[in-house]
This record gives sequence, structure tokens and C-alpha cells, in this order.
Amino acid sequence: HVQLVESGGGSVQAGGSLRLSCAVSRYTGSDYCLGWFRQAPGMEREGVASIRSDGMTFHADSVQGRFTISQDANKNTLYLQMNGLRPGDTAMYYCAAGRSGLCRFPTLDPDFYIYWGQGTQVTVS
Repeated sequence: HVQLVESGGGSVQAGGSLRLSCAVSRYTGSDYCLGWFRQAPGMEREGVASIRSDGMTFHADSVQGRFTISQDANKNTLYLQMNGLRPGDTAMYYCAAGRSGLCRFPTLDPDFYIYWGQGTQVTVS
């Protein structure tokens, strides 16, 4: 079955940077979407960024210009480069994968995604 494993979280000061990685295994096909989501304590899960298999991306307004989603050439690793971090970015960050063949546009709708990682904590002080 598909496996997603996040890494790269940690504690940073405001204004700092982190790069999250998500190792993607047993996930093949075309026209798929991968995404990053986050959830802070007591808050609903929030979509951060999404990328389609052809490289098209979409970022939430709250992170536009600060965060960048990307995928390596082999498409085995998903990244989230986070610059200009703010305390409000503190959350557990999750990567997710949608069902192959169904992604028309990158989406931040969590209901589209069927595979989820365990998460990596990001704390900004």
C-alpha cells in the first residue's frame, strides 16, 4: 500500500526557514495530486500547498510567497520549503496523496486525499 513519511520538522525562530520532506512509496500513475496540510491544536486541518503530477502548483493565501511545494525529478519525494516562518505557522504538518488519475487541478480540499502521513511538528517562536 502507499506510504508517506514526513521529516524535517523542528523548532525555529520567527523569520527562519525549514524544508519538510515526504518520502512517497508505492504510489504510481499519472494525473495525481500531492499536498501539504497542517493542523494546530484546537484548529481545523488547513491546506497549505498542492502539486499536480505535471508540476502545476497551488499555495494557500496564508503562505503564498513564503512556502514552496515541489517534487524531486524521480517523484519519490515531496518537499515544502518554508521561509519567513511565523508563530502562526506552528502546527503538525502532514503530506497527503490523492487517488491517481483524478487530479484535474492541484487542490487543498482534504476530502480529495486518501493517503496521509503521520506528520512532522513545526514550532515557530
